[in-house]
Parts: sequence; C-alpha cells; structure tokens
Amino acid sequence: MELRRKKPRCVVEKIDEGYYHLNANIHRGVHYLSQKATEAHEAARSTVADFLGAGKREEVIFTRGTTEAINLVATSFGEAFCKAGDEIIVSIMEHHSNIVPWQMLCERKGLKLRVIPMNDRGELDMKAFKTMLNDKTRIVSVAHVSNVLGTVNPVAEIIRIAHEKTYRFW
Repeated sequence: MELRRKKPRCVVEKIDEGYYHLNANIHRGVHYLSQKATEAHEAARSTVADFLGAGKREEVIFTRGTTEAINLVATSFGEAFCKAGDEIIVSIMEHHSNIVPWQMLCERKGLKLRVIPMNDRGELDMKAFKTMLNDKTRIVSVAHVSNVLGTVNPVAEIIRIAHEKTYRFW
C-alpha cells in the first residue's frame, strides 16, 4: 500500500489565492493589496480560534512552524512564569525540538524536566503521567502524534488531567 501525504484541496486553493491575488505584507501597508492580505490573515486567525476553542482570537499566534512556536513558548512563558524548583513535563517520544528548548529553560532557571515513560506498546504511560503532576508543574508539552513511532497520543485526556491536577496561577 502506498501512503501519500496530501494537503486538503481547500488549503492548496487558499495558498494559491494568496500568492496570485493577495501577495503583500500584512499589517504593514495602507495600500489596497496589503489591506486585503491583512483582512484574509485576520480572518484565518478567527477561523483557527474558533476551531481550537480559543477564548479570544488574539490568543492565536501564527509562527513559521512547530519548532519556532515551542521556542517562543519556552522563552516567553518560561521566563515570565517559571521559577527555580518548578517542573516541565514532556514525553519520552518527543522530537528533539520539543526537548531542547525545555532543557535550556531548565538549565537557565533551575527547573526540573520530567519525562512521561511509555509502555511496551509504544503508548504513553498515563498512570505514570498522573503521578507526575503536582503544584510545581508549569508546562506539559506533548506531541499529538509521534513522528518516530506514529503513536497518536490521547491529548484531550492529557489536557483534561493536567487542568484538573495542576496549580492555577493566572
């Protein structure tokens, strides 16, 4: 069986439309094309906010990719809200781009990096995860799908458990 990655047609069509009809800098110009590109960009932000269930559209920040996004969170949130002794949780199956920024933050700020183990089936050990959460937990950063194993992690359950068991400081 041949597996091929496909982008949804609507995504390709929007990219095509952007290149051919809205190819201008957003939030930077007063000319017609720039205004139209900005409107399209902000409409996309609203669509993503609705899809994710964000409280406000301003909570959605576009980056060039996952690695940049993780680095942004590690440096901004990590520097502002984490202090010596706090803990960051990742899983054993993370790509290095979701480990290194947390390791660096831990080194800079005296934090502890905790790692969720997996079982023999290549699944996260959810029982172990539940025991790791405590009032020092500041971030749980887990891939939805492992790029190495292909494991689809139960992120909805992880989020629910983390929200139930961790200290709220905002």
